[in-house]
Amino acid sequence: MKIAFLMDRLDTIAPENETTSILMYECNQRGHTVYFLEPHDVYIRKDTVVARMRNITVPAGLSMKKYWRALINCLKKDELLFESIIELDALFLRKNPPLNYQVMEFLSPANEHVFILNSTQGQILGNSKLYTLNFPEIIPETHVSRDPIRLKKIIDDFGGAMVVKPLQRFGGEGVIKVSTRDHENLTSLINYYVRAYKSYPDREPIMVQEYLKEVKTKGDIRILMLNGEIIGAMRRKSSTNDFRANVHTGGSVYKHDITPKEQEICMAISNKLIQDGLYFVGVDIIGDRLVEINCVSPGGIPRINRLNKEKLEVKVIDFIEKKVSS
Repeated sequence: MKIAFLMDRLDTIAPENETTSILMYECNQRGHTVYFLEPHDVYIRKDTVVARMRNITVPAGLSMKKYWRALINCLKKDELLFESIIELDALFLRKNPPLNYQVMEFLSPANEHVFILNSTQGQILGNSKLYTLNFPEIIPETHVSRDPIRLKKIIDDFGGAMVVKPLQRFGGEGVIKVSTRDHENLTSLINYYVRAYKSYPDREPIMVQEYLKEVKTKGDIRILMLNGEIIGAMRRKSSTNDFRANVHTGGSVYKHDITPKEQEICMAISNKLIQDGLYFVGVDIIGDRLVEINCVSPGGIPRINRLNKEKLEVKVIDFIEKKVSS
């Protein structure tokens, strides 16, 4: 099979902790032809979606460290392949957020001809934190607005701590906890986040969500789902005074066994995920509430593997092979 990975630069990745590198390694181990490209490599030629790609297939059986060194050496070669995207069997879209909408538009016609994980339309729908609003029964109390006065009133009326979230960021970036105890700073923060100095239509809408106190004592749960089914999970807890448990903000990871409530939450969203072409996602749960669905380069495989002595990448590539052959 020909399998391509649209992703960040290879030399920016620490391969032992990246889900993308683990998936690439498994493809290479199975003898598939593996290609690498970046967002700027996609373009249109004679009405066809084409990409500048590098063949980064190397001998199987290498350790991860030697494998990655071999990939970096492939980049030093001059050969660039100019191939139609539809000549591929599968395409992994693994570029870290924020989502590149232009690339999604370029690739959209290829969805009917090559299996793309996750689909372009699915990523457009699911990359925002707003996607969880499809499941109002299982998320924390949530409000979205660009009006500072309305947002301040929501927090005042709620009467407890709430969390402010920019809609398009990732890894916990920009997420802050607020309350009515400090009115002066609260007003300043809201004005800053919505860009209140701009005219109303040009302001940035933000999400204000109920603060779930369990995150402080128990952290959150990252669950990986493949084709609507749970394949692995881990608990993440902040190792500092930060309430955010994301690994990107310094959180630590722990072994976790799925609870019946978490199973119920995942089953409640599974049909919608498959319907939208979101076959491989990271689901974040705090207490008994769904707080986020990550569909743009979801991570967690290497850490869950180490915690549970598993190889979740095998399940992902098995799934890809079945989808392509069906």
